[in-house]
Amino acid sequence: MLVLLLAFQAVAAPTQRPTGSDTTFPKLVERLSEPGGYFDTDNLISNETSYLHILGRLKRDGVTGGAYIGVGPDQSFSYIAATRPAIAFVIDIRRDNMLIHLLFKSLFGQASNRLEYLCLLFGRPMPADREAWTGKPLEDLLKYVERPAIDSAALLRREDELLARIRSFGVPLSAGDQATIRRLHAEFAGSGLSLRFTTYGRGARPYYPTVRQLFLEKDLSGKHGSFLAREDDFQFVRDLQRRNRVIPVVGDLAGPKALSAIGKYVAELGEHVSLLYTSNVEYYLFQQGSFERFAANVRSLPRGPESVMARSYFGSAMGQPHPQAVAGYMSVQLLQTFTSFLRHAADPAALTYWELVSQDALDLTPAGR
Repeated sequence: MLVLLLAFQAVAAPTQRPTGSDTTFPKLVERLSEPGGYFDTDNLISNETSYLHILGRLKRDGVTGGAYIGVGPDQSFSYIAATRPAIAFVIDIRRDNMLIHLLFKSLFGQASNRLEYLCLLFGRPMPADREAWTGKPLEDLLKYVERPAIDSAALLRREDELLARIRSFGVPLSAGDQATIRRLHAEFAGSGLSLRFTTYGRGARPYYPTVRQLFLEKDLSGKHGSFLAREDDFQFVRDLQRRNRVIPVVGDLAGPKALSAIGKYVAELGEHVSLLYTSNVEYYLFQQGSFERFAANVRSLPRGPESVMARSYFGSAMGQPHPQAVAGYMSVQLLQTFTSFLRHAADPAALTYWELVSQDALDLTPAGR
């Protein structure tokens, strides 16, 4: 997804875990966030159709546990399901992204399985035998969601229920915030599975995916990899959400507070960052002249030997195809170890964006091919 900015910092892990009122869900959102900013795309869905191509390598290399930090809307849920972290932070420069994650949190709180989640997200009525759908393939769930028509009155009641639950989380919300949450939910309900990634001020591209396409994407071994593809993956994310362990944060990668505070909190927990997903944020950091600050923040993150960074690259936008590009995909998903990143970013002023995305990118080819 063409996104957003984040920044991180860490300190040595203390011997005691943090306690106190500032570690509750609403206080963490407040403690870690900073004032929001603007980016010229919506934040409903990603535009990275290649987003699942890293899953095989993550599993092969044992990237699991610890803390996950990533950007964007719900593509992070698939990375969370794959790496099973103890805690996750989803950060975005746009306040709307924090609001949509509060919406997602409310859906996870009400849904007992994947079909209920999808029905709540898209404003569709639930079947009477909803429990019988628990183990069904994702394709069957999506076919069901497509069929029923929207009941406008029922949708409004559902939005009222979702907002009441969101207010119960304790995050301060203005009237404008609550109107935005209604708008975001209405866009999912109104467009259904045809909802498409959009940008502001730029023409639509024919390769922009629909949410259906993203849900049904596969990893490089040909397996469905979305967090909705398997019930156990969905249930892991659901459990993390219900335990207040998925924290939405408003923050700028190169900002003075947000991701620095995330890194410090991860260290306070005695954890390390297992996966840092930046999408193509670094492209914008190079443009803005703030990549050096980002590199310094990454250097201070608590990390382990298996810690990796995931990013996306759009060759069509750059006019330079990537060696790891997969036929039929406009985006390329890349993995790089923290060690490699920090070695190449030791002198950020001498590094180009192309060098960053082309040097030491881990081979994602499934073993045996």
